[in-house]
Amino acid sequence: MIAYNPSRINVGSVALQDKADEVVVSPLYVVFSVDETKVLPDYIVRFLRSKPGLAQIAFQSIGTVRNNLKFKALGEISISLPPLIEQKTRLVALASIEFQIRRCTEIIEKLDSLVKSRFVEMFLNAEYPITTIGECAKDIHYGTSEKASSEGKYIYLRMNNIKDDGFLDLCDVKRITLDGKALENCLVRKGDLLFNRTNSRDKVGKTCVFPFDEEMIIAGYIIRVRLDERVNSVYLSAFMNLGVTKRFLRSIAKGAVHQANINAKQLASIEFPLPPIEVQESFVDFVRQVDKSRFVAQQQIEKLQLLYDSLAQEYFGD
Repeated sequence: MIAYNPSRINVGSVALQDKADEVVVSPLYVVFSVDETKVLPDYIVRFLRSKPGLAQIAFQSIGTVRNNLKFKALGEISISLPPLIEQKTRLVALASIEFQIRRCTEIIEKLDSLVKSRFVEMFLNAEYPITTIGECAKDIHYGTSEKASSEGKYIYLRMNNIKDDGFLDLCDVKRITLDGKALENCLVRKGDLLFNRTNSRDKVGKTCVFPFDEEMIIAGYIIRVRLDERVNSVYLSAFMNLGVTKRFLRSIAKGAVHQANINAKQLASIEFPLPPIEVQESFVDFVRQVDKSRFVAQQQIEKLQLLYDSLAQEYFGD
């Protein structure tokens, strides 16, 4: 049987129950079956997750703040059905690509784990003096609360651009124009540490290093930290992305589950070990080597995803 969330099917909340003979499903979900003499259940699921399927879901959904796809409307969605043997062949092709994507994703996860393990080995198991971010910061500033748009002089970074794994993602950005003191206060330059101060409790405290030569602007939910010569920002970002540090950040965050906050004063008080800069830079060299392998795996994922989308369009498009 197939289950879907009427309010979240547009983001892929649909799945085939193939794990056990019987399961209990939340009443938020609609459950249905298909005539398996005509269509394979997994073929329907993959269609509904494909871009052609999502386009039909958007057309059939109703609502204002949150769209909803009623079961009757789901029944109005059209799909071209090849013979069952052809459906199986297509599913095998798509599953093969998904398997390769998972393997590359696992490689990236292992590389990230390797960096964290090396950090613990080099710094948390050694005796180095303890300092705070505030003691090593030349400048700590909030971003701007000015509204951004699709046009402007500078790229405008928001909290969604800082990923959970400590990297910056520019796939979805806006733009903004500022000048004068307002510009200088929220302008970010290569090497700045970016800290997501407001988010849901499980995501608050996301941290990354700004790696680009192009100057950009940060939104008010981000804090910019410029460090003095004693600290390499890549080293400090690695510390901030440790599991133990993230748990600590969640513990000091104030506010509700959906709107937790860590202010600049709290950020400045966070303690971390301060080894000699030469030792930090040896770790950073190791990170750069790992990042090269990470980049190759990420590129492969993007190529495989393009192939998957192309096949899905061929299989499920008009």
